[in-house]
Amino acid sequence: MKEIEIHIIKNNKKETAQIKFDRRSRTLIFTMSDGSSKTCTGDDLYVCFGTIRAYFPDIIFLCKGARINVHPSRMTSQMSSGLVAYELKIGLPTEEDDIVRIFDYEEKDLTNDIKIQQEHYLLWIKSLSPNG
Repeated sequence: MKEIEIHIIKNNKKETAQIKFDRRSRTLIFTMSDGSSKTCTGDDLYVCFGTIRAYFPDIIFLCKGARINVHPSRMTSQMSSGLVAYELKIGLPTEEDDIVRIFDYEEKDLTNDIKIQQEHYLLWIKSLSPNG
């Protein structure tokens, strides 16, 4: 398993937490400094991260993968096991420059509800249609 440090806001205080992940088994382990931990195995790491965020609704995850407009494509999910995704812009197709790593630092437009991200993804798809 690979391990990285991320930033979270817990009880209005910024702190670090650990993420361990295995791309092959699509398993993610989130551990906070107080020892609280949650493990998830799923379709990809993006989905696992969404499940873990939902499990801790009072924590703000300062990560690109928690941003409302970040969503993987089938290709990024298959190639990276969900470790990378696209930052979507309404009305514009994705470009290579729109690829982000889901655990990179982010402060804007964050959510713990993966359904909000899925709704934004559908809105983005609709925005690409000539009939909008």
